[in-house]
Amino acid sequence: MAYSETRIVIGGLAHVPVVIFIANFIKGKFGIKTEETKDTVLIGEPVKIIEVSDTIVKEGKAEAIKEISNKLDSIEQKADEVYEKVKKKKKDKKKKKKNN
Repeated sequence: MAYSETRIVIGGLAHVPVVIFIANFIKGKFGIKTEETKDTVLIGEPVKIIEVSDTIVKEGKAEAIKEISNKLDSIEQKADEVYEKVKKKKKDKKKKKKNN
């Protein structure tokens, strides 16, 4: 006896929950059981605060700012050089394409 496609599909869909139940049952029986973890809180020692005179900090900050600005200037110069090189290469490629 032949069955229609809809009857076969409905029968297959009806068995999906059964298959899921069996899979979960097997997983529950043979799966690894996890234990609850307990959070432990460690109390650390208080941090010692060291006071530094303002002049030393200001001088250090000024030196750091100068170094960073010098590095930034050199990076900007290199970026400009690279930009010019790339721009030049693009022009050369366009000229080659036009000549071909």
